[in-house]
Amino acid sequence: MGFSIPYGKQFISPEDADAVVQALHSDFLTQGPKIAEFEKNFAEYIGCKYAVAVSNGTAALHLALLSFGIKAGDRIITTPITFAASANAALYCGAEVFFVDIDKQTYVISVEGVKQLLKKYPKGHFKAIVPVDFAGYPVNLEEIHVLAKEYGLFVLEDACHSPGGYFIDSKNTKQNCGSCNYADAAVFSFHPVKHIAAGEGGMITTNSEVLYKKLLLLRTHGITKENMLLNFPEPEKQGAWFYEMQELGFNYRITDIQAALANSQLKRANNGIERREEIANRYRKAFQNTSIKFQEQNSNHFNAYHLFVIEVNDRKGLYYYLKSNGIYAQVHYIPVHLMPYYKQLGWREGDLPVAEEYYKHCISLPMFPTLTSEEQDFVIDKVLAFVNGK
Repeated sequence: MGFSIPYGKQFISPEDADAVVQALHSDFLTQGPKIAEFEKNFAEYIGCKYAVAVSNGTAALHLALLSFGIKAGDRIITTPITFAASANAALYCGAEVFFVDIDKQTYVISVEGVKQLLKKYPKGHFKAIVPVDFAGYPVNLEEIHVLAKEYGLFVLEDACHSPGGYFIDSKNTKQNCGSCNYADAAVFSFHPVKHIAAGEGGMITTNSEVLYKKLLLLRTHGITKENMLLNFPEPEKQGAWFYEMQELGFNYRITDIQAALANSQLKRANNGIERREEIANRYRKAFQNTSIKFQEQNSNHFNAYHLFVIEVNDRKGLYYYLKSNGIYAQVHYIPVHLMPYYKQLGWREGDLPVAEEYYKHCISLPMFPTLTSEEQDFVIDKVLAFVNGK
């Protein structure tokens, strides 16, 4: 029996389809009630005060940094092992990006590396840090928060891989990814291969009312009908149509169609997380006591498993061997600092050796809730056959 197994895949249920159809037959295709409903439900799921839905995860990153006041001349810190948007969003604001190497075992940004970078410069040199919950593994934001307070940094958690993930802090309290108890804001993505699929879409969470109001304004061209700044001698003659552009904002709105789909998917988010954990545990058990390395699983961290990444000696060989057997693995990620654009900015090979060594060996295996046990066994058998045959 032949297989065709992608590394990630969305699942659209009949209930999801019905939700979209209902939105299509409603009075609003965009800027309607489904968006506010999704924001409310998502905030409750994550455990934060506010949530602002936007057009995609990149827009979420951009608006969050703008809400912090990031501008030309500012500097932000992030990881090289992420999708380029985590760094690019700072450039959209005119800021400069500093990369810090990753932890060899967890693949997330090295807290010790961040500490060493901050010590090299006077306080105030950096404006924000964007740690990434890579592959679903939560960054210990409590440790980041301590540094942020000492050095005056905003913290923007890139939780696009980790809805449903969490870590246990020093007070033995569960800290959900995106809850913003140790961050100023967090961002999520609803791309089809993510935990919640909306076609495209993103979310910004925060516990700050000030940031929340700023985000709502920036999401829609900087235009509002509330808290008008212009003074009218006779307010009653202003007209119900009147609005103001108070900021240079963007059209980063999400549609009611997407929000309806995402809202439906959110209802079974916990089931998806449970299945991802089952798949990850089967991979881990199968690859124990072999030359295959995989992401560390700390007992105080619950991985949301957007990805299951392994490291092997011959990554290229395994990639094409799996492909020839109908298994379409992926590589996450080419280190951002080695992209031609960032090389033009002065970054070079050798700057971040742990990330670069990781990249030489990493490959992401199929990981999605509808992956069957039969399909996973096939993937495991092929990986082991290749590794043991080398």
